[in-house]
Amino acid sequence: MKLSPLSVPYRVVERGASVVFTAAILFSGASAAFGPAGGPLAVALVGLGLLGLVAYEVTYYRRFAYALDEETLDIRSGVVSRRNREIPLRRVQNVDISRNVVQRALGIAVVDFETAGGSETEASLRFVAFEEAKRLQGEIGRLKRGEDVDDEGEGPATTELFALAPRELALVGALSFDARVPGLLILLLSGSVPAVSSLLPAGSGRLLLAAGVVALVLGAVLVAWAAGAVVAVLNYYDFRLARVGDELQYERGLLRRYDGSIPLDKVQTLTVTDNPLKRAFGYAALRIETAGYAPGSGPGEGGSEAAVPLATRDRVFDLANHIEAFGSPAFERPPRRVRSRYAIRYLLAIGVLVGLLYGADLLVARSVPWYGPAALALLAPVAAHLKWKHRGYWLGEDHLVTRNGVLRRRIKVVPYYRVQTVIDTRTVFQRRWGVATVTADTAGSLSLTGHDAAAVDVDAATAERLRTTLETRLRTALATRRGWVDGADDADENLDSDTGAGTEDETDP
Repeated sequence: MKLSPLSVPYRVVERGASVVFTAAILFSGASAAFGPAGGPLAVALVGLGLLGLVAYEVTYYRRFAYALDEETLDIRSGVVSRRNREIPLRRVQNVDISRNVVQRALGIAVVDFETAGGSETEASLRFVAFEEAKRLQGEIGRLKRGEDVDDEGEGPATTELFALAPRELALVGALSFDARVPGLLILLLSGSVPAVSSLLPAGSGRLLLAAGVVALVLGAVLVAWAAGAVVAVLNYYDFRLARVGDELQYERGLLRRYDGSIPLDKVQTLTVTDNPLKRAFGYAALRIETAGYAPGSGPGEGGSEAAVPLATRDRVFDLANHIEAFGSPAFERPPRRVRSRYAIRYLLAIGVLVGLLYGADLLVARSVPWYGPAALALLAPVAAHLKWKHRGYWLGEDHLVTRNGVLRRRIKVVPYYRVQTVIDTRTVFQRRWGVATVTADTAGSLSLTGHDAAAVDVDAATAERLRTTLETRLRTALATRRGWVDGADDADENLDSDTGAGTEDETDP
């Protein structure tokens, strides 16, 4: 099978922008170097470059071929050097289709194939007809399920699980915030502050300068909110999630439309996220993490696809339970004594900040209000309590569920059979307080960024039992899935009987 013939002119135009930029540089340089003859010479060189580009893309199209059989996806490509690839279908995690505005008008699309453990896209078809892209997505799903071709052409039933309403899309934008923008704007504009302060009249300079700094910070926050809102609306416009057989299929995007599939048997972790603003209004988001790299994800999201960008907490947990039936967790919080540990850490951080400002006050002629951050010490106990309150873990029948974070809270659901490694870590400071952190590492891409499911600051004795229990349940779950045993063993009575290590949280997670 071949790429779409429209891929040739599209790729020529797409790459021709660099040729036009080169033409502008050559024209100005040739005119200066060769006088009147320089212009025609530059035009001739650009013409040769365009002819070479067209020839390359035509050759690329003629030599690119792919074939899908019962077990593999075979791709042959290459202009200067030939490359033959054979991708086993069992390794394919996601088949993602993306189209920008121009591609939608032309009826073509990009198809990306993501495999387990890959740090980048395994293979891409640029570009095929959209109908062909959907056929490949459906055929690969059918072949992986081992289904025979139906003479009637009827595929598996489609059940819509979630559709983002216009009101919810507006809320997604309103509650979005790009935290990278304020720091970038302040960095770019901070250099103008000394220059402006030197122009201010004596006596009123400090007040006006302070007002300018406040206006700068507020402006940066406003721009960050606007940027986050625009990006969120563009990403999640007309978001839909459906179940097709044993796969989840989603569609989203305004300027660039994404159409992807997530095999249910490849799901590594479910993550429910929220922040104080979303919690106040009863909203949350859900992410599905697979072991493959997924295009179209946000920064730092790796192999994660947004299953629900924003919905009420009840809808989010209902959908999460539809994907992985983990029930209603009752979290076990860390020991109460760790609140004092958190408060001491915050007080030490405030002390370091005050010390740095005091040092700056000694070195700079102008008076620096170095004592200002000391007022934050009054909030340290409150922050410590909130950090303790929003941490915890729960061992379900088939899942580990953990909760961490205040400003960005993550509730992670991990099936036992997806755990690859159980890690018990104890820093020098944790050992002094008699606590430890137990982490359940999975094959998901987000695991590389430190966002694993972790029971943080649990009692040291409980951590030891928790690690042993997770290892036992992992072996039992794997044996059950492989058909070695009929049911899971109850191998953790010692942990369930321990009630003195933490505080059980029976409230809504």
